[in-house]
This record gives sequence, structure tokens and C-alpha cells, in this order.
Amino acid sequence: MSQKNSELVPQQILDLLTTHRRFVLASHARPDGDSIGSQLALAFALRHLGKEVRAVSHDPPPSYLRTFDGIDTLDITSAVDTPFDAAVILECGTLQRTEVNGLDQGLVVNIDHHLGNRMYGAINWIDESAAAVGEMVFDLIKSLKVPVSKEMASFIYVAILTDTGSFQHSNITPRTFEACTQLAGKGIVPTEIAANVYQDSSTGKLRLTGKLLDRMQFEGDGRVAVLCIDDEMLRETGCAADDMEGLINLPLTAHDVHAVILFKSIDGQLRVSLRSKGEIDVRSVATGHGGGGHRNASGFSLSIPLNKARSRIIAEVTAAVNVSVHMPHIGG
Repeated sequence: MSQKNSELVPQQILDLLTTHRRFVLASHARPDGDSIGSQLALAFALRHLGKEVRAVSHDPPPSYLRTFDGIDTLDITSAVDTPFDAAVILECGTLQRTEVNGLDQGLVVNIDHHLGNRMYGAINWIDESAAAVGEMVFDLIKSLKVPVSKEMASFIYVAILTDTGSFQHSNITPRTFEACTQLAGKGIVPTEIAANVYQDSSTGKLRLTGKLLDRMQFEGDGRVAVLCIDDEMLRETGCAADDMEGLINLPLTAHDVHAVILFKSIDGQLRVSLRSKGEIDVRSVATGHGGGGHRNASGFSLSIPLNKARSRIIAEVTAAVNVSVHMPHIGG
């Protein structure tokens, strides 16, 4: 069963969550605010219904979530070997992106908002109109008639806050702000959550920021900023690998910069993160390399060295910028 582009929660998902007892919740490796926030908010809701719930992640959550109540219930593991009735996979385009083995041993429910989801579940709920999977989980919890606690609201709010780039990406809609209005009524303090996410950095991150911007390069007539982080930079600055939230957005504060490429060559892996403004579609670049995300925020992994990937990725992002910059605008 599949459902796309609808705010309505599929009845099949409601029936499954109501009638079954044991659930595993998972999302993509190297989790972010939306993946962890969605997982743990739904975990709280299902436990309220008396269900057995195990929320798993291949990697630890971002450091800015460490003070959130319930974050310690997240199980960091590479495999699930305990019995369960259904696995609910959140914000994950393919099952393989979880990097957790054993999730296909039961019924799989796929809940996502990304274009290009592979529809791998027995039940698929893909709402590309949602700014974050947290929006969908909020609708799901309310449809289950579970009272939204402060803990649930906190995780849903951080999911929306981070996946919209602090309400700067083009994926936000009136539905987004309506959800946030309702969440604020559940006792959360949005300014405190924003401070946790954006104002709780280490001095190591501050040092890394300076080094990163000092080495920044510009391509595509100055419209594309290129950043590179490697193991040596992390050692020199004392910044942890999971403490880089928001760095990629810094070049976008410049008027002339339309897109940013961040190459992260860490622990033998090359990750490429992309950000853009307005109508510039960096998701198309990411999907061409097996990744995904949003029009203004996407990423992917590569199995080739940085020196072989750099020029190609820069050319592709520059082309995406040029398409938008030269696109005719109707109506003035």
C-alpha cells in the first residue's frame, strides 16, 4: 500500500500501530534533528499506548540533542536481533541507508517526505509536501489520539526547526507554522530549543569555523562556495565530528553566494553536503550520486577520493546554479 502527497494519515498505518505490540523505529545513519526527533516522538507516543518500542540508530545523535529528555532511550546498534512485529522507518529513502541489519525481518512501514523515496515498505506513506517528517509524525500522533506531551512536542519541534534550516528553506508551508503554534502550546520554549541547537557549540567548533572559512574557495563566478573538512582539521581544532551543525550555511549569508558544497573526508569516508538558496535545486545533484534530500539541502556519499570527485561535483552544482540564475522570471 502506498500513499503520496497527502496530509491524511493512512488508515493502514493507524490500524497496524493500534493492533500490533512490538515495534522497532529506525532512520538513516548519521542522524539529524528530523530523524531522531521523529523517531523519539513516535516512540513516546507508542509507549503511551502500551507498546514495546525499541528506537535504534547506527550512529549517535547530534550533540545538540544530548540534553533532551528521552535521548538516552535511543539504542546505538548496527543490527536488530530481537523479535518485533513491524519496523517503522522514518526519513529514509532506502532501507539500506539505515545501516542497521535485521530491519527486514518483519513488516516494514516507510514514512518519509523526500522526493525519490524507493517505496520499499509494505506500507509507504510519502508526503513530499511536509517540511519535515516531524510534521507527519505530529499528524500521526494526533490521529492515534495520544496526548502530545512536552517531550514529544520538543522532539517534533526540533525536527521541524532543523529540517527547515531554522525556517529558511523553501520547504516550509502554512502547515509548518500551524504545527509549531500547536507545539508551543504544549509547554515547549522555542527559544530554548533554538539555543540548544544553534548556541551550544564547543570552542573546537569555533576554531574549526575560522579555519574552514579561511580556506574557503569560490567557484562559478563566485556563486558557489566550496568548503573542505578532513581528519587533520578536526584534530588541529579539537572539534568533534558530530559538532559541525550549521557550518555549511555560513557562506549563504553572503549575497553573491547561491550554493555551498561541503566535502567531509573523515574516517576514510567522503560525504558531500549541499545547500542552496531559493529555486536552486541541489537535490538533483545529490540524487545523481545515490543521495537525496530537499531542493535546498541535500547530501550523498562517495567511494572515490576527494581529489577525483571535487571538480566534477563543483561543475554539477555550478550548472544547477546557472540554470536558476539564467531562468526567466515571469511577472517582473
